[in-house]
Amino acid sequence: MKILSDKNNLQVLHEDNHIIVVNKRVGDIVQGDKTGDQPLSDVVKEYIKVKYNKPGEVYLGVVHRLDRPTTGIVVFAKTSKALTRLNEMFKNRDTQKTYWAIVKNAPPEKEAILEHFLKRNSKNNTSKAHSKEVPESKHAKLDYKVIYQLTNYTVLEINLHTGRHHQIRAQLAAIGCPIKGDLKYGFNRSNPDGGIHLHARKLAFIHPVSKDAISIVAPLPSESTWNNIKL
Repeated sequence: MKILSDKNNLQVLHEDNHIIVVNKRVGDIVQGDKTGDQPLSDVVKEYIKVKYNKPGEVYLGVVHRLDRPTTGIVVFAKTSKALTRLNEMFKNRDTQKTYWAIVKNAPPEKEAILEHFLKRNSKNNTSKAHSKEVPESKHAKLDYKVIYQLTNYTVLEINLHTGRHHQIRAQLAAIGCPIKGDLKYGFNRSNPDGGIHLHARKLAFIHPVSKDAISIVAPLPSESTWNNIKL
C-alpha cells in the first residue's frame, strides 16, 4: 500500500479530486467534540490547504466516524457532490467494511454469523448486546472468522452487515471475546496508548463520481501486538 503522505503523521491511502481516505491513529477524533481536541478533519483540511496552496477555507465533508480508541480507514469528501452521494451509500450500506480485531479468548467457532439486539446506554456511552429483542434495541449482525493465532491472542476478521453503536465491541464481548484493551467491554487491562485492538482494515465501494470500483487496505498500526502478525 502506497502512503501518499505522512506529514503530521497523516497517512493518506487514496486521494483524488472528490475524496480523500486516511488511516486513523489511536486517539484521533474524526470530528470536533466537547474535548476541544484537534479533530482529524482539521488535520486533513490543513494537509489539503498546504498541498494545493489553497487560499481561504478548505471544503471537507465528514462521511462516517470511527471510535476514538480504534484505528483504520476513514473517508472524507472533498466536494459537496461526493459528500451527498457518499452519505447515501453509507446510509444504504452500499459499502463493504472489513475490520480486524485482536481478542484474548478464541471464539467458540472458527467462523460464524453473530446476531444480537443492541441497546444503547447514553449515560456511559456503551451498547449492550441482547440475544432477544428488548425495548429500544436495534438488530445487529456481523460475520467473523479466525485469521491468525498469536501466542496469547486470536486475530479475527469481521464484516459488518449493520452499522450500530459500538457494534463489534459489544457483540464480541457478548460471546466472551472482548477486544484487547477494551476495558469498557470487559477486557481486564488497558493498552498503554489508551486504544483498543480494533482496526478498520478494508473498505470497498463504488466511487461516488467516477463510478470506478475502489478497494482500500489500511496498514496495521506499528505496535508490538499488531507487529506479531506475519502477513
